[in-house]
Amino acid sequence: MSSARGGGRLITGLAWAVLLLGLWLWGRGTANGSGASSAPTTGDIAAVGRPLGVPLPPAHHPLKGAVPQRVEIPSIGIAAPVLPRGLDSDGAIDPPPYAKPGTVGWFGSGTRPGAAGAALLVGHVDTESKPAVFYGLSAVRPGARIKVTGADGSVAEFTIDDVQVLARDRFDAAKAYGPRKPGRAELRLITCGGTYDRATKAYTANVVVSAYLTDAREPAPSKPAKP
Repeated sequence: MSSARGGGRLITGLAWAVLLLGLWLWGRGTANGSGASSAPTTGDIAAVGRPLGVPLPPAHHPLKGAVPQRVEIPSIGIAAPVLPRGLDSDGAIDPPPYAKPGTVGWFGSGTRPGAAGAALLVGHVDTESKPAVFYGLSAVRPGARIKVTGADGSVAEFTIDDVQVLARDRFDAAKAYGPRKPGRAELRLITCGGTYDRATKAYTANVVVSAYLTDAREPAPSKPAKP
């Protein structure tokens, strides 16, 4: 999401409330809806979905999940720390701090990356003066890998299977944030997209990248204490 104090390009409270609604109702795998989102796109970024002929690996069985500490998307050069986020004073999910545009936020009361359900990571697209952590997120393509390192040293690797730009005025939280397949460990990465509306000081859409768990590395066993 974009960020700035006062008149900056910060995503509106209503949009964050929609994100929160998606987390509470569908983030833990309780959604009834499934399948790729078909909402129309808007602005200067096109939804790419899943191009024909892109082979995708089988899903890995869900893990216990760990508190995320770092997220990496090598294909677009993203490598950033992750901070758990809660709710703000309006009851909406709190975005990453204004002073840390290179930080990704994870809704700490939701699903942990690697566990069954859909874990949600959010980040700003820009600030008033420069690009932020998810500036290049719309350029990622299905088949690309996402690596999430947990605080316990575990590594969960996800494969992207869908990239969409969802218009704010026709937003379907169930399709955007709900698990695509029951029982699967999934990941959502969210930022602003479309075009920036100076009148409302908000972007017209959200970029929603969907991925699912395809590989995992358990944390190294701790060494026994010396007698």
